[in-house]
Amino acid sequence: MIPEINYWAVLLATLSSMVVGSIWYTPKVFGNYWMKQANITPSGNTKDAIRPILLTLIVSFITAWVLAGATYLSWDFYGGSFLLNALLTGVILWAGFTAARFITHDAFDGRPAGLTVLNVAHELVTIVIMALIIGIWPA
Repeated sequence: MIPEINYWAVLLATLSSMVVGSIWYTPKVFGNYWMKQANITPSGNTKDAIRPILLTLIVSFITAWVLAGATYLSWDFYGGSFLLNALLTGVILWAGFTAARFITHDAFDGRPAGLTVLNVAHELVTIVIMALIIGIWPA
C-alpha cells in the first residue's frame, strides 16, 4: 500500500518548522540560553546561516513527508479521526526516534541536560504543529 499524502500540507508543515525554529531560537526566547549552553558564538555574518537553513528546510520536508505517510498508515489501520492519528503518530515517532536519539547522543557528547531538554522540547513542538497541519488537511 502506498500512503496518500497531501503535499500541500507537507509543504506547509515544512514551513511551519522554520517558523517554530525562528521563534524558539530567537535571543528573546531561548536563543541566548541555547548559544551559551551549546558554546556557540555568532560570527555576525548572515552567509554562515545559509547552509544550516537550507539543510533544515530539506530535513523538515523529509520529516513532514514521513509523518504524513505514517499518519495515513496509522489512520488506515486504526481508523477514527485523521487528526488524532496524526497527533498520536507524531508524538510516538518523536518519543521513539527524535527524543530517544537526542538523549543518547547528548549523554555521550557530554552536553548539558538543559540543552538536551531545550532541543527535545523544540522538536516536540515542531512535530506537534506539523501533525496538526497534516491532520487538519488530509489527502
